[in-house]
Amino acid sequence: MAGSNLAGRQVAIIGAGPAGLIAAETIAKAGVSVTIYDRMPSPARKFLLAGRGGLNLTHSEPFEDFLARYGAAAPYLRPVIEAFPPHALRAWSEGLGQKTFVGSSGRVFPEAFKASPLLRVWLRQLDDLGVRFVARHRWIGWDASGALRFQTPDGERFVTTGAALLALGGVSWPRLGSDGAWRDVLIANGIDVAELLPANCGFRVVWSDVFRDRFEGEPLKTIALSFGTHTVRGEAIVTRDGLEGGGIYALSAPLREEIVRSGRAMLHLDLRPDLSLSELATRLSSPRGKQSFSNFLRKTLSLPPVGIGLLQESSIREGMPLADMAPALLAERVKTVPIPLTGIAPIEKAISTAGGVLSREVNPQFMLHKMPGVFVAGEMLDWEAPTGGYLLQASFATGVAAGKGILEFLRL
Repeated sequence: MAGSNLAGRQVAIIGAGPAGLIAAETIAKAGVSVTIYDRMPSPARKFLLAGRGGLNLTHSEPFEDFLARYGAAAPYLRPVIEAFPPHALRAWSEGLGQKTFVGSSGRVFPEAFKASPLLRVWLRQLDDLGVRFVARHRWIGWDASGALRFQTPDGERFVTTGAALLALGGVSWPRLGSDGAWRDVLIANGIDVAELLPANCGFRVVWSDVFRDRFEGEPLKTIALSFGTHTVRGEAIVTRDGLEGGGIYALSAPLREEIVRSGRAMLHLDLRPDLSLSELATRLSSPRGKQSFSNFLRKTLSLPPVGIGLLQESSIREGMPLADMAPALLAERVKTVPIPLTGIAPIEKAISTAGGVLSREVNPQFMLHKMPGVFVAGEMLDWEAPTGGYLLQASFATGVAAGKGILEFLRL
């Protein structure tokens, strides 16, 4: 139950994504009045789009393995994810009548699979809790008295509140509401913010016209992708000017860092990760007969046309025809097809964003040290994670933590 000193207190939440909505729920359940402001006409647009192909809420792998997916941010995020772990997120979903299941990859989905059924029930619950949603309000900072400033269709509006949460997302998919404009506002107010960079993004490759025109949109399935000491199993998709897809996204952080540092990165693909180098060499030593070399590779190694196309693309680039390679050398090429990445796909097309408000700028409840009463949650904070449920889990967990932090602040 809410303490008496919370009665009549007002909280503003800016941003109607998962972090903002779960914070609103946390605060409203304590009896505090909450208003959510968002520049879009309806809430959770990115959440809805992300869930069209299946809403991946979280992941079922062991906790330490799960936490390691956050890389350098893992120690920073550990307390809040421990406080609101994957099983708590599943219980929350099921409390809304949306049961969950674990897919074959270990990813967790609601049984309805898409985001819209869950969001409808959630918004109804927030309405029952008295949470107000105010649309078409773009936050632009504070006035001299500390009031929140908004641009609205009816002109500028000022809002005074007991505490505020900024949950404005990163800068990917800006047409859905997250355009990163908040970064300049915070920097102008003395808050250190790391540069916003694409995460879970595609990369540029200079394909030949022949390869691009024939294989654009083709998937590379059940491959292994390697960069430096990092190797993942997954899939990739050939785009007109590069590669994207789950396997690429899993390596996007180190690939991005290398391209930012040196201007390029060399990715290697193993087209048959289930076969050893010696097994491949043995198969490639069999007589070709009258088959074309492409048919020989297709039948002998069960390679799809796009895989053969990649092999040919790499051999042309290096001036070494595939048909002239000894079986052992060709086997090695199948296991390590070199793909030179020359750039990063635009941040607007990335699934998520790296960078944001630095950890030293907030306390353990995500309140800004320099601005008491102002909290930050979700993708605005400086962390990143691969797809697979990790993005939503951290957004929810930081939203819950910030919501609890706001209640604690209001009780002081």
